[in-house]
Amino acid sequence: MEESRTRVGIGYDVHGFAPPEAGRALVLGGVAIPHDRGLAGHSDADVLSHALVDALLGAAALGDIGTHFPSSETRWAGAPSTAFLTHALALVRAGGWRVGNVDATIVAEHPRLSPHVPAIRARLAEVLEVEVGRVSVKSKTTDGLGFTGRNEGMACYAVALLERAVAGDELEASWRRARAMWATACHRSRSRASAGRTRASRR
Repeated sequence: MEESRTRVGIGYDVHGFAPPEAGRALVLGGVAIPHDRGLAGHSDADVLSHALVDALLGAAALGDIGTHFPSSETRWAGAPSTAFLTHALALVRAGGWRVGNVDATIVAEHPRLSPHVPAIRARLAEVLEVEVGRVSVKSKTTDGLGFTGRNEGMACYAVALLERAVAGDELEASWRRARAMWATACHRSRSRASAGRTRASRR
């Protein structure tokens, strides 16, 4: 059967707001947004970038953000999530794919995000190395319903379309590289979990 020339992935992420005294910045798509509270998380808690990472990895069937960037690793503490996007892009390209377009919807009651959308789209296009016309970012409220309506946090939905970039022997070699990178990430994740169980059993 002939392989499809396109792949689609879906991503979702959610983060609660940190208290104002935590002094965290609100970062969306690699852009700092003026607000009195930032999102809580191990990294910079960029809910938009996290959803896009999962969409890209999902389209290429290469796991999820937790596999590659586990919150149990201190090196990711406070890390910029655009670095996660850069890594996901490298994996996608290693598998012989390129980004066709991405589309994301941020769900939040406050702050008002529409004035910041052009800057967010430009930054994401820079990170993903595509034209800004291939990056769509929207924001929605829930009219006061649910945790986002109560202004307790933000959620984000994302879709990524990948297009085949190479063919033939080059494609096979690229796919092997991508699967090897994913297998390494999975092995490290399992090793960390095993080490955690061993430490727990000794206590």
